[in-house]
Amino acid sequence: MYVEWRVVGRGIMSESIDIRTEKLSKHFGNIRALVDLDLEVRRGSTFGFLGPNGAGKTTTVRILSGLLRATSGDATVCGYNIHKQRDEIKTVTGLLPEAPGLYSKLSAVEFLEFIGALNDLAGEMVRKRIDRLLDLLGLEGRQDDLLESYSSGMKQKVLVASTVLHEPRLVFLDEPTSRLDPAASALVKELILVMAKEVETTFFICTHMTDFAEDVCEIIGILNEGVLTTLGPPSTIVDNVGARDLEEAYLKIVGGEVDRTKLLAWRK
Repeated sequence: MYVEWRVVGRGIMSESIDIRTEKLSKHFGNIRALVDLDLEVRRGSTFGFLGPNGAGKTTTVRILSGLLRATSGDATVCGYNIHKQRDEIKTVTGLLPEAPGLYSKLSAVEFLEFIGALNDLAGEMVRKRIDRLLDLLGLEGRQDDLLESYSSGMKQKVLVASTVLHEPRLVFLDEPTSRLDPAASALVKELILVMAKEVETTFFICTHMTDFAEDVCEIIGILNEGVLTTLGPPSTIVDNVGARDLEEAYLKIVGGEVDRTKLLAWRK
């Protein structure tokens, strides 16, 4: 059901590495947003990137997707170098940023046709993909309405569709379910899992939703103050810190466990 919209298949290279970084760093003046990141993400895997606000997650995604230059270090994305082949990286990846923009005076179909054209997709093939994706995401019947009339959750669905429309080899998702209701979030989870399994799409997912990460991601990296402090399968991370689940493990690792005795101290 969840991959019905696909029209064209791709080859499989199961052992390749889609992301490899070496001492990757980014400084903004005296602020060290990312510090000596060493990371490998395997082709067709689902990688979750967790960390507090300001930890450097979005900075990492912007560097790897070709939108921001690193201060030092090196990396390859789908075999392309981030310093010399940024345009090539953009052609084989999809990006859903945390705060994306939409052309509100276009309909969902018009917006997705525009995204398709940017990725050299046109004609009957792209229209079939658009129709099937919008149907899958529950937007049939509203596909010709202007995006300005959509709710925030509906807009997020269109953005998810635009990110996978050209069937990229690697997809960067920054808080993909932040505006979705539980049913839509579950659908996006299934779409990610099926694309990763069936066509070996690689997913690099930044999220604060630990339950989402635990359900979807094979490997979790936890970034704190620009430093990758923890890396491994969710179950291993949970066991290593003696936690009940990933949320508790995350709080133990980065700090932030709630002291209930202080919650109402502001009233005194």
